[in-house]
Amino acid sequence: MATMTEIPEAVSTVERSHDYHAEAHVLSGHLQRPIEQKIERHASVALKDRRGGHLTRFAEEVSIEGLITFAKGHTRVSGARSLKNNGWITLSTSVVEGLNVFEIITADRIVSQVSTDHPYVNGHVPQVTFLGTQFQNLQVSGFPVTLTLNLGIFGDRPADDRSYLQDAKFLNVVKEQTEKIAKANGLPKELKEQYHEKLARIEQLIKTSDAGGPVRHEPITCSLVQSIGEIPIPGVQTFGNVMVIPDFGSVALGEIEVGERMDEGSQRPSVYIELTGINMKLGCVGHGTAKAATATANGNTHP
Repeated sequence: MATMTEIPEAVSTVERSHDYHAEAHVLSGHLQRPIEQKIERHASVALKDRRGGHLTRFAEEVSIEGLITFAKGHTRVSGARSLKNNGWITLSTSVVEGLNVFEIITADRIVSQVSTDHPYVNGHVPQVTFLGTQFQNLQVSGFPVTLTLNLGIFGDRPADDRSYLQDAKFLNVVKEQTEKIAKANGLPKELKEQYHEKLARIEQLIKTSDAGGPVRHEPITCSLVQSIGEIPIPGVQTFGNVMVIPDFGSVALGEIEVGERMDEGSQRPSVYIELTGINMKLGCVGHGTAKAATATANGNTHP
């Protein structure tokens, strides 16, 4: 009598892999007045591979014609497997010490740090943390600046491996923060237009947050800085994480850009998180732009 051979259930043999991606630099920008000079990325470092590892860069006594200076700066990027969930951890850190911008903005130490944790299962979108980020003795013309930080602004990782740009809970937090600035009394016209544009983009994302599929979305911005204490200088105003300083320009603190990249060979975009300690748009005593302490982290899990 013939016997029936049992056929075991098919077991997936596909093993996941991960491309680490982390970048950091201490200072960058472009001055237009009183001199014309591009500020190259100082202490720039990048990790872009599947092996992971740890890379560092250092810079000391940097001076952009005496207008923007810092005493020390260093950057670190690393990527490794997680002992907690067998996933992938990426860490990006940028530190600037002894920062001086036109003798107006000074700080003893600013640290921007971003960490992403991609779990092994459903690990396309990471848990994001900013532990280590700090502002030490930040001052405007010698007056201390008091900041209220929210290092947990991203909250829990979105359910069902959804992108942060498709997660209504996160988007509503960003909307509330952006709306407070956009609708604040006294906000300069140029900034009002920028923040209303940002608000419109976020509101559109909220409307389409239930839509699925590997669609790449335009980046949005938010901040770890919830509020800035009063600065006793005539004309200085604060709006959320933004300082407006007469005869100097606008300064955004703890600014985060959340965007998506579509890497070659990927079936869906990967989320990137870029944190900038100080993002300055200068006007009057100097013209141009400058960023200090910038760190970026993300990664791409396959398949």
